[in-house]
Amino acid sequence: MKFIDVSPDPGLRERIDCAISSVIDKGHFILGPEVSRFEQLLSDYTGAMHAVSCANGTDALTLAMMSESIGPGDAVVCPSFTFVATGEAVAQLGGTPVFADVDPETFLLSPASAASAIEEAKKLGLRVRAIIAVDLFGAPADYVSLKALCQSNDLVLIADAAQSFSAATPKGKVGTLADYTTLSFFPTKPLGCYGDGGAVLTDNHDKASVLKSLRFHGKGDHKYNNVRVGVNSRLDTLQAAILLEKLPHVDRDRRKRAVIAEQYVNRIGGIVACQRIADGDVSAFAQFTVCLPRGRDRSDVMDAMKSHGVPTMIYYPVPLHRQEAYKDYPCSPDGLAVSEMLSSSVLSLPLHSKLTESDCALIADAFESSVTRVIA
Repeated sequence: MKFIDVSPDPGLRERIDCAISSVIDKGHFILGPEVSRFEQLLSDYTGAMHAVSCANGTDALTLAMMSESIGPGDAVVCPSFTFVATGEAVAQLGGTPVFADVDPETFLLSPASAASAIEEAKKLGLRVRAIIAVDLFGAPADYVSLKALCQSNDLVLIADAAQSFSAATPKGKVGTLADYTTLSFFPTKPLGCYGDGGAVLTDNHDKASVLKSLRFHGKGDHKYNNVRVGVNSRLDTLQAAILLEKLPHVDRDRRKRAVIAEQYVNRIGGIVACQRIADGDVSAFAQFTVCLPRGRDRSDVMDAMKSHGVPTMIYYPVPLHRQEAYKDYPCSPDGLAVSEMLSSSVLSLPLHSKLTESDCALIADAFESSVTRVIA
């Protein structure tokens, strides 16, 4: 059994093969016409006015902050319970990531902890410039509260939506909920290519123009006229062609994952805490993650699941503020107890659109048996 199955259905595979062949025949491998077509469809799908593609999701975060001239002396608040790229992008620019805690039920950035982190950064003499909200495991963050917090502190709100493409809230789709929304098209993401890829979404026309310049070495009206210091971060035409074929199927696949997630909740929600999705929100269900009861040995549960032929994964075993490279950066003064608790107890189960009802039953049975065995 695969933890995540990224192989395309036969019909889609044929269309992807044709799309790749077309790009090879044309020979326009960098910023070819497929890239601009994909950006337009990405904008149409999300409702964002501008979509600027780039090389990967980490670069998307970096480009968003570069467009705001975030650098040394600037602080950016982000959750500690996330993949390292969130804090890494801040630190690479010379900025200071300030780590905040997450909500124990949604696993998402806590607005109250973020507010405390802002005050701590100010006490340290840092210029607080932005908040990065992470849509962990596909669930949208509390953008209503975070947007209000940003407005009251004159901050930029960046949505790290690497895991939440196709998700939505009553206020709109992911892509329209923050000043910038950054996407990853890593193969295992809700919309994945067959390599690296990313994008930044924004409604600001001027910022979109800056982003396009930054991703191409800071070019001006032509590539040998450099008007700012930029980077080399362009989405390959081949990957854009693949994404063009996969984009029309993203909602279908999300609905399939949602059905599987509901089956899991119905079967195992009584013995473990499942990530809570806020009322009215639609998760992309990039992962299905549970929190094991206190005192349960995660390694034993994983070994038991493996004996049933079911793979599991840990996202994420160490919070950022405990990582060697980030341990000296400031944190919310209220502490990061939830991030530490989740890192020691979360476990993710297989979740992809090719799982059948019998697969789900097997996984749920194995999980119940494994947790019960450990409890006994």
